[in-house]
Amino acid sequence: MHPEIPYLREAMVFLVAAGLIIPLVRKLGISPVLGFLFVGLLIGPHGAGQLVGAAPVLEYAVFDDLDGVRRFAELGVIFLLFTIGLELSTAQLWAMRRLVFGLGVAQVVVTALTIGVIAYLFGNSLVASAIYGLCLALSSTALVMQLLTENRRLNTPPGRSAFGILLLQDLAVVPILFFVGFVGPNVEGSLAGAAAWAIGEAALVITAIFLAGRVIVRPWLKFVSSTGSREAFMAAVLLLVLATAALTAQAGLSMALGAFLAGLLFAGTEYRHQIATDIEPFKGLLLGLFFISVGMSLDMAAVWHDILWVVTSVIGLLALKTVITFALAKAFRLPTAVAAETSIMMSQGGEFAFVVIAAALSFALLDPDVAQFMLMVVIVTMFLTPALAAVGRKLAAGLREASAEAPDLVATSDGSQTVIIGGFGRVGKVLAHVLEEQRIPFIAVDNDPELVAEQRAHGRPIYFGDASQPDVLRHLGIENAAAFATTMDAPETAEHVIKAIHQTWPHVPIIARARDVDHAVVLRGSGARSAVPETMEASLELCEQLLTGIGFPEDVARTLVDAQRVWQMGTMDRERAV
Repeated sequence: MHPEIPYLREAMVFLVAAGLIIPLVRKLGISPVLGFLFVGLLIGPHGAGQLVGAAPVLEYAVFDDLDGVRRFAELGVIFLLFTIGLELSTAQLWAMRRLVFGLGVAQVVVTALTIGVIAYLFGNSLVASAIYGLCLALSSTALVMQLLTENRRLNTPPGRSAFGILLLQDLAVVPILFFVGFVGPNVEGSLAGAAAWAIGEAALVITAIFLAGRVIVRPWLKFVSSTGSREAFMAAVLLLVLATAALTAQAGLSMALGAFLAGLLFAGTEYRHQIATDIEPFKGLLLGLFFISVGMSLDMAAVWHDILWVVTSVIGLLALKTVITFALAKAFRLPTAVAAETSIMMSQGGEFAFVVIAAALSFALLDPDVAQFMLMVVIVTMFLTPALAAVGRKLAAGLREASAEAPDLVATSDGSQTVIIGGFGRVGKVLAHVLEEQRIPFIAVDNDPELVAEQRAHGRPIYFGDASQPDVLRHLGIENAAAFATTMDAPETAEHVIKAIHQTWPHVPIIARARDVDHAVVLRGSGARSAVPETMEASLELCEQLLTGIGFPEDVARTLVDAQRVWQMGTMDRERAV
């Protein structure tokens, strides 16, 4: 490939995997995460790379610079931690506090201690045993969340329980990385001292970043978004994320920690949903590259002679985590069926084990052969996750039937009664006022940063974003919305939004503002349950005022106008049918 463009060949191979192989994997019903891992195994130096000598043409289809790929792939983990921070909120954590800070903390602590003791009994050092216990206690956020989303079980009791545990595990990654980073250069020190120093240093860095971020983030994003340039807005977001990650790295902490903190800072602003939409492609591709790099790092031949130990360890890890999670879930009074499905679904190792073990290896805290073995165990359990989730669902269904428990229904949260208003001009403000008077919760979205800042100053729940982007609406929670009201001026944009919502979320009622009768017919044909032409309403209002002005009684004038309105709406229905 061109010598002046670094990693061009590797980039081409990755894009082939992402653009061709992964869609095929999805068609077969296999998780893209597992697809990326398999691709890494296939095109890495321990896969097809071993055949380059016999078939030189394969040189153009494999990765050989693992160090360069790993460094670039770390951005995937950085953006994953950023999106986790971005999706958190104080209200969300408080609502799930029993699952997150109760069951989640208990699961991590008990599982880590148990696995750590077993690792120590097998001859590992105290530090290595602690690291193995901590990283193997974590499950796969990427796999479990994707399976819950695909199977529409995220809002069921098992889905909420799994999400609560995963949320705590994601938060636990940060102190775990602190711990590894600190004991690395100070391994001769005491474990308790290392942990205490790591927590103290983390607190200082977090405090400094949050104090600076509170002053900088919102004004800067408001200034950049006022230009109307999506490119400039995205560049500003990426700069803030990477700058925060670089600051934590300079302080001797994890770049992933910096990204997580940046996500928390953005989560408290009105720009969070637009940022989450714009960042998704970066996160998806770079995380895919991270999983490919993990797959490339695994040398299956090196552990083949220990295959019996691998199988035994896989079964042991799955059984141990299932038993511990089930017992803790029952201790927290979850129904038996919910506890069973949650524990089986969460029994695998997770992607952060790769991050933690890689960091520990860089400080020579682990034996490379043992670490490679542990990674293989994690990889196998991740490959088994879809099957485990299916087993968990069937077992839970059997337990519910045997005990006459109620079936898992999609949870009805306060968000299911929320109205989403797309556009917050004069019409949107009127809608919001009526909803406020009736105490009906709503969320508004508008792409005018000045308007958003002004309305948020008055306490209204409005966010910056482009309502014409379905992904923005998805982040706002439209799948659980009571209704969506579009008040947009641009006819083509309104039509595009209505079509997208109706196709993806046909159960959500759509109420649309239309310019005139013809536009209303088009919008109703696109999927709007009701489209109100503003010219028609203005004309009818004028007509009513005219009739009362020339002497008609108010009730008579209103009756005549209502009859005209019914006729006009009937005409629109007939035109739509044609």
